[in-house]
Amino acid sequence: MYRLLRPLLFRLDPESAHRLTLRLLRFVGNVRPLHRLISALYTAPPIPVTAFGLTFRNPVGLAAGYDKDAEAWRGLATLGFGHIELGTVTPLPQPGNDRPRLFRLPEDEGLINRLGFPSEGAAVVVSRLRNRPRTDCLLGVNIGKNKNTPLEMAGRDYANLLREFARLADFLTVNVSSPNTVGLRQLQGRNALENLLGELAKARERRPRIPVLVKLAPDLDDSELDDAVGAILAAGMDGIVATNTTVGRPGLRSAHAGEKGGLSGRPLGDLSQAILEKIVARVDGAVPVIASGGIMGPEDARRMLDAGAALVQVYTGLIYQGPALIRMILS
Repeated sequence: MYRLLRPLLFRLDPESAHRLTLRLLRFVGNVRPLHRLISALYTAPPIPVTAFGLTFRNPVGLAAGYDKDAEAWRGLATLGFGHIELGTVTPLPQPGNDRPRLFRLPEDEGLINRLGFPSEGAAVVVSRLRNRPRTDCLLGVNIGKNKNTPLEMAGRDYANLLREFARLADFLTVNVSSPNTVGLRQLQGRNALENLLGELAKARERRPRIPVLVKLAPDLDDSELDDAVGAILAAGMDGIVATNTTVGRPGLRSAHAGEKGGLSGRPLGDLSQAILEKIVARVDGAVPVIASGGIMGPEDARRMLDAGAALVQVYTGLIYQGPALIRMILS
């Protein structure tokens, strides 16, 4: 069915198509008979995985960026995901960058985005997660600072978000690696990251203990990676997500290849795997690692798991392959 629908969706601009799919998934999630029907159609075999002190029903999750404001997670859960990462959520509402800010690269099976953390804000997302029914699809929340928050005060934004979501989410992911918020990636430097994660560790002491992961960029050199991983381990964080999008443009053919922003999809796969392998070697089993980036089908997922990932996340692959992707990976 998705082979028939995709050409129609691809006639819309990417952001309009995304909004349409979110509305459809929200509808599916809110109508019980449809929820049951879609769940039955996309039933995936249970392959339990334990990581970060949590048990996931299977190793395939949805990466942050798809459901930024927790609108459609109930419908997304019907597709067979073991977990869904919401966000990026910022403390206060913000519109993100100007449009156009999302570009398909069909010849490369990729996307370029420069969304810049558009968010309805923490209060809206909290209201949508409060009293949520417990299901076997776990929910993470990806958190980020507001655009106008100075870097030296970023820890306050992240700590406030931890306090908001500690009782509502199953885990949190600290986003310091998006290329689309000016200066954000500077927070991956050792001193900045140590200070930020130190604030989070203190905030977590006074709340129910929730696993906290850190999402890193694929563009770090070996020295930068050593510093970032060292800071994460020293602060007692629970895991790493590898990776965010890249500012590189490896051999692209599509018309929008020159657009500014973060590149995801197939062209990111080799780079993301290389960084994953370096991170796995550096943590040496101390914390689990989630692979995210360039997972377009079962072979990509298997390579990441064989490289040491505990879990994998998809996003761009879902856009190109459709909702059967999760079951394909798990079958």
